[in-house]
Amino acid sequence: MSYFNTSAALSGELIERLRKVSLAVFDVDGVLTDGHLNFLPDGTEVKSFNTLDGLGIKLLQQAGIETAIITGRRSPQVEMRAKALGITHLLQGREDKLVALKEIWAQTAHGSDTTAYIGDDWPDLAAIRAVAFGATVPNGHPLMLQHAHWCTQRAGGAGAGREFCEQILSARGQLESIVSEYL
Repeated sequence: MSYFNTSAALSGELIERLRKVSLAVFDVDGVLTDGHLNFLPDGTEVKSFNTLDGLGIKLLQQAGIETAIITGRRSPQVEMRAKALGITHLLQGREDKLVALKEIWAQTAHGSDTTAYIGDDWPDLAAIRAVAFGATVPNGHPLMLQHAHWCTQRAGGAGAGREFCEQILSARGQLESIVSEYL
């Protein structure tokens, strides 16, 4: 019995690409958060993360998929969240996401054909075009929607990261067995 129909809208070629994914890369602002920048009166930045995304990331890791964050801003909150989730690679303050992604590839056994990336704006564009599976969010820039292989239904900060994770797991044939552990 299938609980999810996440791969149904994907072409056979994209499902094949997803089956090879061993690295999932996330942008933060606009993907793992809603993209709003909130500051306290003392200048401290506040970010809100969705727990759905957090569990999705942990499920990827449970399935043997390495995870990474590449973000243009620097934030102690992102560092804390990455550490709490056990994210392997955290690259902050990186406006050129493709250069950062290539650095991860150079340090690991991953490459463009084994990487999935989700981003929402121009700094992510080259990265999503360079990977096997490039995704975006419906509230992302329209140019991203033109170039991504796939777009989540949920907005950034509202579970889009979880959809991305489930898409990968579904294509790899691992989602139902993971779900069965919770039933």
